[in-house]
Amino acid sequence: MIHILATGGTIAGEADPHSGGARYTAGVRPVGALLAAVPDLAGIAALSSEQVLALDSKDMTPADWLTLLAATRRALGDPLVEGLVILHGTDTLEETAYFLHLTLATGKPVVLTGAMRPADHPAADGPANLLAAVRLASSDEARNKGVLAVMNGQAHGARHLVKARTGGLDAFESSSAWTAARPDGRFAELAPMALPQVDILPGYAGAPAGLIDACVADGARGLVLALTGHGSVPAAWLPALRRARDGGVAILRASRCAGAVIRNANADDDREGWLTAGDLPPPKARIALMLALAGGYSGSATQASLLSA
Repeated sequence: MIHILATGGTIAGEADPHSGGARYTAGVRPVGALLAAVPDLAGIAALSSEQVLALDSKDMTPADWLTLLAATRRALGDPLVEGLVILHGTDTLEETAYFLHLTLATGKPVVLTGAMRPADHPAADGPANLLAAVRLASSDEARNKGVLAVMNGQAHGARHLVKARTGGLDAFESSSAWTAARPDGRFAELAPMALPQVDILPGYAGAPAGLIDACVADGARGLVLALTGHGSVPAAWLPALRRARDGGVAILRASRCAGAVIRNANADDDREGWLTAGDLPPPKARIALMLALAGGYSGSATQASLLSA
């Protein structure tokens, strides 16, 4: 038995007839219609399904993550369910996958998939992706691997998954084989009613320090700095960052580049009271920081939780 959770996305989208094929609306078709379009699914597993959300994943919010988490935990708690497939838009698929990777503690397979073309496209990729996801969620090899994703015939682990290109069926890639993925679930005991606001601030030539004050004034409890190079902090930002730190805001150095931001290299993180993201990209570092703050972590415990495998 594989349970399908649908959240909308391009895989459930339909073309906008007034756009000449240039635009489409995501999340239009219900999960039942998506399953009916792939009759070969019946030869892989018995299926059940649930429409959790119906939105374009660019509009996914932390509150939506919590709604999906509750549905996911509920489904995995059913002894009849042996695996789970989540249908999701591609824009934020990697973020939702990593959020669930950190918050689910189960050996049962959990596989996300989506589509780069809407459901009514003459060469829609959603049916093939759905078939591949159900097949993977039905396999013993996917157990105890944490959250996985399937796109364009390729499986990926949530920790290293990234949407690397704006278009094309090969938009997704990862830097590590999914077969080497490890279950995480470091926040599996957490059941927050809400997630704290954590904002990402981009580093670029001439980036104004006023962005820091604006985020703090808006209620941010954490700031992820998506900095240049090896997490280089502009000198002009230092007074605002110190004000934020003194006000109890967690500051985390990450980089917009590939590679790790090493603690106390290129900045005195211990003296400034900053956290470092290691090789987590800023969007995933934000998720880990949100969960750490929601769990009441502080100081070294927060740093350790960010850099776990």
